[in-house]
Amino acid sequence: MKNVAIIGCGLIGGKRAAALGVHRLIATADTDLARAQRFSDNATTDWRQVVKREDVDLVIVATTNDALAEITQAAIEANKHVLVEKPAARNLAELRKVQQAAKKQKVVVKVGFNHRFHPAIQKAREIFDSGGVGDLMFVRARYGHGGRLDYEKEWRANPEVSGGGELLDQGVHLIDLSRWFAGEFTQVWGRTATFFWPMKVEDNGFCYLTTAKGQAAWLHASCSEWKNMFSMEIYGRTGKLQIDGLGGSYGVERLTYYKMSPQMGPPEAASWDFQGPDKSWECEFADWVESIDTGRRPCGDLDDAMAAMKIVESIYQQSAEQHS
Repeated sequence: MKNVAIIGCGLIGGKRAAALGVHRLIATADTDLARAQRFSDNATTDWRQVVKREDVDLVIVATTNDALAEITQAAIEANKHVLVEKPAARNLAELRKVQQAAKKQKVVVKVGFNHRFHPAIQKAREIFDSGGVGDLMFVRARYGHGGRLDYEKEWRANPEVSGGGELLDQGVHLIDLSRWFAGEFTQVWGRTATFFWPMKVEDNGFCYLTTAKGQAAWLHASCSEWKNMFSMEIYGRTGKLQIDGLGGSYGVERLTYYKMSPQMGPPEAASWDFQGPDKSWECEFADWVESIDTGRRPCGDLDDAMAAMKIVESIYQQSAEQHS
């Protein structure tokens, strides 16, 4: 059993607190003391007190983006295992410092790519790894929501706090999942745009990524989607995997597997619906603990965050050049 501390007790911090299983939450920190006190009697507004506690084994960092890197680095230097929410930093420079600190310490740093642990995506990966769709050709994915009234006044709309807009927010999930199936992308093209929300960061991000083998990913992240949606299609030479929905406002989570027949024509189809509460948070936490106990690499780590951030920054640079 591990002793856990959570820094950042908003929506995501609450999801993490509910996903600990048998492990003990012994300390919390948040800039709003009342929020920290919802989950622990040992609550404070000073996160530095928390990372220095000798009885803390694991630290979960679920703050706004501007504090992710600083707190994660301090926790690493205090010899704590860390789970930091994506994107793990505001930019590549911050993330490099975190990675350098992690290499000096014998701790396991997990990045919160919980979408890898959604059951439809896990099942898709199982079929993919078994050769069920043959060699990968391309990925097509979309992810979006519609914002809220005064969305442009929230922290995500402030580049000094967020580091970027929708491409850095939901877009990194699409990039990470595409890398998980396709491998490394060697060429990156893209554009960001602010179509609707009056803010200094993008509300839409578009990516076209290719691997050294020429496999492609077409990705679109949007916060002017209006109806929340998630869709990911993985096309192989002998079949296709289609994931729709993530539960809740994103709709029932469903995997459809299309298997080509030798004579072509309409494929065989099988589908699975995954009802009930979102268990990805519990599964991701369990994977992190197992990686600590066994010494294996966690599923979604700083290397994955670095790769996703490099793609995001490349597209930001391309967009800046296009607008100059």
